Amino acid sequence: GPLFVIAKKTGTDYPFFAFIPILNFYLMCRIAGRPIWWMLLFFVPLVNFVVDVMVWMDIAAARKKPAWMGVLILVPFVNVAMMWYVALADA
Repeated sequence: GPLFVIAKKTGTDYPFFAFIPILNFYLMCRIAGRPIWWMLLFFVPLVNFVVDVMVWMDIAAARKKPAWMGVLILVPFVNVAMMWYVALADA
């Protein structure tokens, strides 16, 4: 998926974590440059929405895309297109 492609393009270790539940949160935090303990915040109700947006904003910035694209993770269907755009568009 797009997280695997992003991990490969950013040179993050263990890109195959994108396909393993829970470890994909670890991978997202690594790509975003956030502390690893942030992956625990994905399991806190309501907080997880804020954390998801912040992490995806950092992932977009890591791929040299506008950070506001991270907000699109909250919009159904648009979020999938956004992830693929961040993954496949040239930096």
